[in-house]
Amino acid sequence: MNTINFSDFEKKTGVIFKDKNLLKQAFIHRSYINENTNTGMSHNERLEFLGDAVLELVVTDFLYKKYPSFTEGELTALRSALVNAVIISEIASEIGMNDYLLLSKGEAKDNGKARQYILANTYEAYVGAIFMDSGYDKADKFITDTLLPHTEEIVAKKLWRDAKSLVQEKAQEFFNVTPSYKVIQESGPDHDKHFTIGIFFGSEHIAEGKGQSKQEAEQKAAGEALKVKNWLD
Repeated sequence: MNTINFSDFEKKTGVIFKDKNLLKQAFIHRSYINENTNTGMSHNERLEFLGDAVLELVVTDFLYKKYPSFTEGELTALRSALVNAVIISEIASEIGMNDYLLLSKGEAKDNGKARQYILANTYEAYVGAIFMDSGYDKADKFITDTLLPHTEEIVAKKLWRDAKSLVQEKAQEFFNVTPSYKVIQESGPDHDKHFTIGIFFGSEHIAEGKGQSKQEAEQKAAGEALKVKNWLD
């Protein structure tokens, strides 16, 4: 079994585990178990399942109390923007989770979109592990310290609103046009594609966005168009 020492991570997060195997399990990807069958450990997917539910409850409780004037639909959209694989994987990287992942040799070499999802899933598994080891309040505190500070930015920039829907609404209101999207550039191998997509009002090129899927690049392009047209307020 890989002998990663998690004590530095415990000090960094301020969460000291009673059951160190539970902590380690949160970082074990399925691919590692497939390659190391005699560890006596399980991968982190059950913990991820649990952590996902804890995370959703903590975030829902927080948003419900913080934004009393928001409708159910607005709260749902805001929660989706917050409990988002991109944001959660960035937080996981910031707190150093990447250094503790237990992966197969193949997965360890891949730093593309797959790693982003592994990090997001590990964050959720870690939340599940905290809940199992120390209970709801400790898990709540960890999420409050790491994820919830991002709420203000998401609300201020209206990132919780679907950018494509918002830009379409505004373009029809001000210009009577429906935006169109065109691939400007496509690069990279199949498992790590990169797209640059332009957003157009009629023939006018408004902005561009980059992403690892066409959908992500379109959303980024729509977000840039909202900034260009000063439609974020």
